[in-house]
Amino acid sequence: MKVTPTALLVADIGGTHARFALAAPGDGVRPVLGSIREFEVAQFRSLPDAITNYLEFLQHTGASRPTQLALGVASAVTGEQIELTNHSWSFSLAQLRRDFGFEKVEAINDCAAMALSIPHLQGFELEAIGSTVAQLAAPKSDRRTAAIGVGTGLGVCGLMLRDGCADVVESEAGHINFAPGSEAEADILRLLWSRHPRVSAERLLSGAGLQNLYSAVCAIAHSHSPAAMDSPRAIIASAESGADAECRRAVELFCAILGSFAGDVALIYGAWDGIYLGGSIPLALLAWIQRGSFRERFEDKGRFGERMRAVPTLAILHPQPGLLGAGAWALMRRDRLQNRSAR
Repeated sequence: MKVTPTALLVADIGGTHARFALAAPGDGVRPVLGSIREFEVAQFRSLPDAITNYLEFLQHTGASRPTQLALGVASAVTGEQIELTNHSWSFSLAQLRRDFGFEKVEAINDCAAMALSIPHLQGFELEAIGSTVAQLAAPKSDRRTAAIGVGTGLGVCGLMLRDGCADVVESEAGHINFAPGSEAEADILRLLWSRHPRVSAERLLSGAGLQNLYSAVCAIAHSHSPAAMDSPRAIIASAESGADAECRRAVELFCAILGSFAGDVALIYGAWDGIYLGGSIPLALLAWIQRGSFRERFEDKGRFGERMRAVPTLAILHPQPGLLGAGAWALMRRDRLQNRSAR
């Protein structure tokens, strides 16, 4: 396999899927992604096994061997050792560097990587939620935004754009306490308290969270929870077909709670220039989010209601925002290092 200093391997490692690509500088600031591959993490015993599989794929295609690796990981990144929050994989960045001969291995939180894709997204890769198109007509050069990723887990990251530079503020805000916004949600919280010593937002706003909501709705309604409803996909499909009233109720509650949570994130970060939703669950529920009470709950912030009505909410339609953001982040860091070395 050819080796070239321009080849950069980027990966988006979540609790369910691992995505890989080669990233290269484009004509503008947006990176170009190629050789994209997606796996289920359950296919491999470890991240090194998945990387090996991808490098073998590259070899068969004749692509250049990458010299650097940039990872977006579903975990807090506090040092060399990484442990995924919602999967058993754990690995050392230093060990990956040694084992694969990379010049550099870096990691960033996966939601931070998704947030860093935002400055590079084009209009057709976004969908406004609610009546927010007017606010997007004249984007400002300096912006305060935040990204929320909903999939296997719940990720939150702030994104500050100043003078063309992007800075992220990583967090583990998906693990804050769930705050009910109605009596029905308070009933669900009480039921989940009987099952878990602590109920975080992620207990409801994630793939497993939708299942928790459905189970709670069934229990409160004293109805039977069919064994077939064993995945978010099954619950959403049944809600759409109208075959199960509890599935529909769970999906409607999910969208409402997500709206309330997104509004809280906007208040926490002062993200007055937009909240961006990404991940597999918002994409699957986008029609429900649009016609449900997401936006109403987003704006329902008491004395800040009028302020919230001016905050845009958008869904990310790009199929791989984590890879795009990880590539942008790694290429930016590499360019800065090269510029310093050239001085």
